[in-house]
Amino acid sequence: MKVYALNLFNVADKEEYLAYSRRSAREVQAHGGTVIALGRFREAAAGDINPRQVMILVEWDSKEAFDSYCNDPKLADLHPHRHKGASDYIWHLFDRLDDLRPLLK
Repeated sequence: MKVYALNLFNVADKEEYLAYSRRSAREVQAHGGTVIALGRFREAAAGDINPRQVMILVEWDSKEAFDSYCNDPKLADLHPHRHKGASDYIWHLFDRLDDLRPLLK
């Protein structure tokens, strides 16, 4: 089952995040992920969470694909760049739904 990863964060260190982003797109794809959308914060339309500068939405083939990206020992040198380069990170996973009926029963 497809899983969507919503990433919201602020850029804390441009060089560190660039070091992550230069390689992460290729590695995400190699582990079964596809970047669906990238966005820069525009405005808060509703809700009360603190805004983040960046939004990335990634579709993963499965939760196992996501976990393989997070836990691959070959990427142990990659993930620290994300940690150092971003702040106020929110990383939420959502199951794919074809419609909302399952939630409305």
